[in-house]
Amino acid sequence: MSELIKTHPISKVLIANRGEIALRILRACQELGLKTVAVHSTADAEAMHVRLADESVCIGPPPGLQSYLNIPAILSAAEVTNADAIHPGFGFLSENANFAEMVMAHGMCFIGPKPHHIRTMGQKVVAKQTAIHLGLQVITGSDGELESLDHARYLGKHVGYPVLLKATAGGGGKGMRVIWNDAEMVELFPQAQAEAMASFGYAGMYLEKFLQRPRHIEFQILGDLHGHVVCLGDRECSIQRNHQKIWEEAPSSALSPQERFRMMDICVTAMKLFDYSSLGTLEFLYEDGQFYFIEMNTRIQVEHPVTEMITGLDLVKEQIRVAQGYALSFQQHDVELRGHAIECRINAENSVTFCPSPGMVESYLAPGGPFVRVDSALFAGYRIPPYYDSLISKLIVHGQDRDECLARLRHALNEYVITGVDTLLPLHQKLCGHCDVKSGHYHVKWLENTFLPLQDVS
Repeated sequence: MSELIKTHPISKVLIANRGEIALRILRACQELGLKTVAVHSTADAEAMHVRLADESVCIGPPPGLQSYLNIPAILSAAEVTNADAIHPGFGFLSENANFAEMVMAHGMCFIGPKPHHIRTMGQKVVAKQTAIHLGLQVITGSDGELESLDHARYLGKHVGYPVLLKATAGGGGKGMRVIWNDAEMVELFPQAQAEAMASFGYAGMYLEKFLQRPRHIEFQILGDLHGHVVCLGDRECSIQRNHQKIWEEAPSSALSPQERFRMMDICVTAMKLFDYSSLGTLEFLYEDGQFYFIEMNTRIQVEHPVTEMITGLDLVKEQIRVAQGYALSFQQHDVELRGHAIECRINAENSVTFCPSPGMVESYLAPGGPFVRVDSALFAGYRIPPYYDSLISKLIVHGQDRDECLARLRHALNEYVITGVDTLLPLHQKLCGHCDVKSGHYHVKWLENTFLPLQDVS
């Protein structure tokens, strides 16, 4: 291994998360010979990652604010178990710069980026300004946070409707509104502010020109503390509902090899200038041959498995090694993108109404075969709690090309059995056979505007 630039010896990792990502991190730690501590709410006492961890600590009742977002309880659990590192996974505290600073202040290793990188990219207006400084193209819009409704109305007319209102303090579609004219701005601006305040505790908004048929394409970055940065290719995440990704694939069928490698070089150059370390994802909207930066996620992504499938790398293990101070064991020219991978997010939701479906899993049978992977913490008899995100499984398949990948995915979806609760399996089975999906001709509004309106809602 490379010489350490900064000593962060890790022997025991506390996993500050739940569900399939907690289990994913636990397995990576086990392969690295690291002990694990699972924290859990009372609702997750029987969860798979709790059963398999070396130690477990209950950190509170079911609501996230009283458990998985309870920083004092998590830090106390780390101290009483003598954990020397904390992995936040995704969601919850994964992009909380204050949490990262507190972990480090307690003498533990935070398995993630530097706090100031988390803070910079977590403030959407600052992130946009930083992206411009780093040489990334952005969508025309407000230079900073909107000062008032009148300011938003002025910019709407100046930029040209339609425009997109977005919350400066968050993501996931919360506080986001498409505004088509001045009258809608008057009506929807306070609604967006109220939703942003309820979701993130801050009502700040900014504005961008609304692209009507873009694709959502992102680039996976990995950097170390020695100044090395590599890009591990792109992912297409355009099949979305309510700004939430449902289907992801790598690489994007919309890009030529020349476009792909040009953007990979641009992303590496930007992240070197940013002095970024750990995993990160630069997200763009792509329309008419142009890439527009929208945000950066300073954590591991839900869809990281498709990148692992086409690169042969274990991103969680690489993330842990980087946190310890090791230099990357490979360079950009060593990264080979092989074949095609697709991930289906299986949520515990009705596939037509999308209503959440918590409850008891009566039977469970995961698909198998070559190049089929399932990331899930489900088992027969497990009770899916109603308190958290509805993602319960990720089905990932790999093929030599996109056609083989789709064929393999179709068979895997037909094999997958989950009974007792509603899931999105039927939706994915329909998507897999749709002509637009087969041809790769879709965009971020395709699912909502083209596919879903044709589904039987009776």
